[in-house]
Amino acid sequence: MADRDKLIIVKVGGSHAFSKHLAAWLDALMLVAGRVVIVPGGGPFADAVRTAQPTMGFDDLAAHRMALLAMEQFGCALAGLRRSLSPAGSVAAIRAALRAGAVPVWAPTRMVLNAKDVPTSWDVTSDSLAAWLAGVLGAKLLLLVKSSETPQGPVRAADLAARGVVDPCFPRFLAASGARAYLGGPSDHATFAAAVRIGSMVGVRIESL
Repeated sequence: MADRDKLIIVKVGGSHAFSKHLAAWLDALMLVAGRVVIVPGGGPFADAVRTAQPTMGFDDLAAHRMALLAMEQFGCALAGLRRSLSPAGSVAAIRAALRAGAVPVWAPTRMVLNAKDVPTSWDVTSDSLAAWLAGVLGAKLLLLVKSSETPQGPVRAADLAARGVVDPCFPRFLAASGARAYLGGPSDHATFAAAVRIGSMVGVRIESL
């Protein structure tokens, strides 16, 4: 298993669910198996929750639980695409998958619902949860893979939140995590594994302050 300084949390945005880049990203992540943990976005599964809430009228706590399950659905879909991707719902399961040379795909529901510091709000999405998990695991690197091209960097987390690129709580969770964060674009898979091997990272740096 990778030590904390080499462990990378990679949030694969749910917008990649139907992207032509998804398979290439999974292949790139598998090239550094044992060092990377995937945090799946909610994608179309979370969109279904957002659409249903105003019509059905369920509260934010229910929506929060359903959005976590949406992340797990996307994670299950990813694991169904590559055998080396292993769903993992606890710190122990994540570490076991890393030791086995697999790529754990985080199933967040149980851990997040037991966390006292995660608000039950749409202000917290998989971006913030990826930063939160980095803090829990002591990972020093965090990469958010988005479907849009990255801006010129570095960029401030607060500016990304103001523009809706990340959720409103992300700057706070990133600062608390102690991780160095980067924003990656859809085609950065081409250089991801090579960058990791030389101790670098793709994308642009996200400054927490």
